[in-house]
Amino acid sequence: MPDLSVIMPVYNGEAYLCQAIDSILKQSFRDFEFIIIDDASTDGSEKVIHSYEDSRIKFIQNAENQGNYSSRNKGLEIATGRYICVMDADDVASLMIRTEAVRGFP
Repeated sequence: MPDLSVIMPVYNGEAYLCQAIDSILKQSFRDFEFIIIDDASTDGSEKVIHSYEDSRIKFIQNAENQGNYSSRNKGLEIATGRYICVMDADDVASLMIRTEAVRGFP
């Protein structure tokens, strides 16, 4: 079980998605799963997501658009991490996830 589950719902986020995904994958903290839920995007979001080969990424594809919060909840249902972090597809995480911060919580 990873210490952290990062959940990212995506709907037509192609323009910002690489920056958002890279900002998570480049964290110095490595013990996380990255759950990306594509909410039936009609742009190239799915292709961008599939361009990454990282075992921490779990890709979920909604058959039809369900909305941001339904997609987040779907991610929460499959998350196995001790802690949860939610990012949007147009968010960029600074290098902020630190091992000491995550493992320092009871």
